[in-house]
Amino acid sequence: MYKEKYFEELKKEFNSEDEIVTEIVNLEAILNLPKGTEYFISDIHGEYDGLNHILKTGAGIIREKINYRFPEMADSDKNELNFVVAYPKYALEKVQSQKNEDELTQWYYTMIARMIEVTQYCASKYSRSKVRKSLPTKYAYIIEELLYVEGSPKNKQKYYERIISKVIELNRAQDLIQSLAGTIQKMVIDHIHIVGDVFDRGQKSNQVLELLEHAHSLDFQWGNHDVLWLGGYAGSQACIATIFRIATRYGYIYDLEREYGINLRALFTYATQHYQTNPAFEPKAGDFDQNNMDLLSQVHQALTVMQFKLEGQIIKRQPEFQMDDRLFLDEVHQGEIQLGDQSYPLENACFQTVDVDNPYALTAEEQEVIDSLSYSFRHSPKIKVHMDFILNKGSMYLIYNNNLLYHGCIPLTEDGDFDEFEYQDKKYAGKDLLSFFERHIRAGAARQADTENDDTDLMWYCWIGKKSPLFGRTAMTTFERYFIADPATHKEGDNPYFKLRDRLTTAHYILQKFGLDERSSYIINGHTPVKVSEGESPIKGGGQIIVIDGGLSEAYQKSTGIAGYTLINNSYGFQIVTHMPFQGVDDLYESQTQSTSLKRIIDRDLPRRNIADTTIGTELKHQVDDLKYLLESAEANR
Repeated sequence: MYKEKYFEELKKEFNSEDEIVTEIVNLEAILNLPKGTEYFISDIHGEYDGLNHILKTGAGIIREKINYRFPEMADSDKNELNFVVAYPKYALEKVQSQKNEDELTQWYYTMIARMIEVTQYCASKYSRSKVRKSLPTKYAYIIEELLYVEGSPKNKQKYYERIISKVIELNRAQDLIQSLAGTIQKMVIDHIHIVGDVFDRGQKSNQVLELLEHAHSLDFQWGNHDVLWLGGYAGSQACIATIFRIATRYGYIYDLEREYGINLRALFTYATQHYQTNPAFEPKAGDFDQNNMDLLSQVHQALTVMQFKLEGQIIKRQPEFQMDDRLFLDEVHQGEIQLGDQSYPLENACFQTVDVDNPYALTAEEQEVIDSLSYSFRHSPKIKVHMDFILNKGSMYLIYNNNLLYHGCIPLTEDGDFDEFEYQDKKYAGKDLLSFFERHIRAGAARQADTENDDTDLMWYCWIGKKSPLFGRTAMTTFERYFIADPATHKEGDNPYFKLRDRLTTAHYILQKFGLDERSSYIINGHTPVKVSEGESPIKGGGQIIVIDGGLSEAYQKSTGIAGYTLINNSYGFQIVTHMPFQGVDDLYESQTQSTSLKRIIDRDLPRRNIADTTIGTELKHQVDDLKYLLESAEANR
């Protein structure tokens, strides 16, 4: 019945047999084009400027294409062209201030001609139809005419020159240059994979999401920070308290207030009434005067205590989480904490609102504060747009072009088997574990309950639980880092996955269990910053696990020594781009250089892959089969 209904709908799209034939020919031809270029980026953590630079420069690929197209061009001219493609508006303003009218006219002509050649080079792997769809509407005709100059150069040279000259005469050169720049940027990135964690740490998560929302083709594998936000949106007050505590710790709580319309009045009023200033709780980032530093230290303490209370409530009502070892508030009034066989004195104590007899209960004022924050967060129109976006585009894992993408890990035992998470008398492991959490994440977000429930508790567990595939550690030692001086207590033990992922057998085991060919497939994930400065490689699992968290977030750059990775998969194979810290457009313009270095991961020669070899190719083949059936039916009924 469904199949018949499907073919009835398909018939409506085509008015004749000739149209069906044309579409079959078109799709069969597309299958033989080179596969598009995929970009894999993880752990953005609100670093909008760095991400924006990566996308504008194609992670260095635009400069590489300029090298191929203009091998004899001087490096200074290549650098200028590369900068104009990445930052056309800025470059145009600079050129206007430096050149007279005649010089500017010649510069416009030269730059437009060069950008057309780069566009031609980038468009060579796509069908004309796809190129046409990527062109800006207002200049589609002009650009298309310039791209496809037929016949000998002599026959059309004057025609070509006249188009560009007329654009300049009509004062549209700047607009055309900006349009060409956008077209080139779009063409070098066919599809973007965000392998988790766009939120927290950096202050511009809002701008990151707005940038990604405009990507023409994108998918999203959730990270634990993303599910933290989804949990807050679904109604977990423990997630809400954590989101705002992190925002205060890293100095961007005012940005949340401004960008998302969050009402902080109740929080700030409560914090100043119940907490003293405490230098240990001053923000780790941000430019604040001392008055603000003092105020935020009070807010920080209030949120921290509320977070631990709310987390304790979840741990007590969900014994299957097996997290009783994280219940610390029972002991805080003793002035010390017992960890294992050792006692540690507490420092920076701020537990005056903790009731000795009922330590995990919020006071009436605390409940009012968290209710206010929760309501404001969950009813923010922009929060809703962003949460809907990452729900619609996202998943716990993705199989795409025969590669397996997930953010954190697949929990393993010491023996290398899938570790089990038991919940409500059922056990989940491996692929089933990821699917289990995804069902509850989607259910929680759809439910939007005013009271916390199993779904919201499991979303919180995704953030912090020791068998969470998004976290993958034995504990998140937030309490220890705040209140215990001994750094040995701050270490977070890793799931065995992070040791075993160095083995080829681990990669093969996981790929097989997900139904992939272990000989030709790869695992791509982020979450754990690769310590490049200590000689760590992002390539693990005998070359078949690629960890792409290189520290795009400034908070991690001291440990990584770089500013992130972009993994690129084109028709020839994988490449990895190492990024240096982005210092701003002014510095980039002055130096006229790029802060990336390209390395090929797969050194052996491989056959070039076409669209037929991809996930999209499989879908197109199914469409061709359906159209052939439709054509046969039409011919039979003629």
